[in-house]
Amino acid sequence: MPFDESLAGRVRGVLARRQGVQEKRMFGGVVFMLDGNMCVGVWKDSLVARLGAEQAEAAMREPHVKPFDITGRPMRNWVLVGPQGVADDDRLRDWVRLAVEFVVEMPAK
Repeated sequence: MPFDESLAGRVRGVLARRQGVQEKRMFGGVVFMLDGNMCVGVWKDSLVARLGAEQAEAAMREPHVKPFDITGRPMRNWVLVGPQGVADDDRLRDWVRLAVEFVVEMPAK
């Protein structure tokens, strides 16, 4: 299944005014990098978000969220937010904001 272009477009819209954003295709989806660090992405019909340890743990208690695992080995502190969890634009912005807040603290690559 190819990634959801509509969801990717919505993510592009959320990140449109932010400096240092690059888009790359990987994992059969699309990833949005912030200053060279992976931040969020779209895989199939879901949002992938990179969060800090505490945020990732809290996110796992949210509906429609599970670990990001496409290889049988989950990526640490990455979550997969299902379509229902990002159907609303405000919720999508919240997830992207959480990921950006974590990634901006990382050194640029």
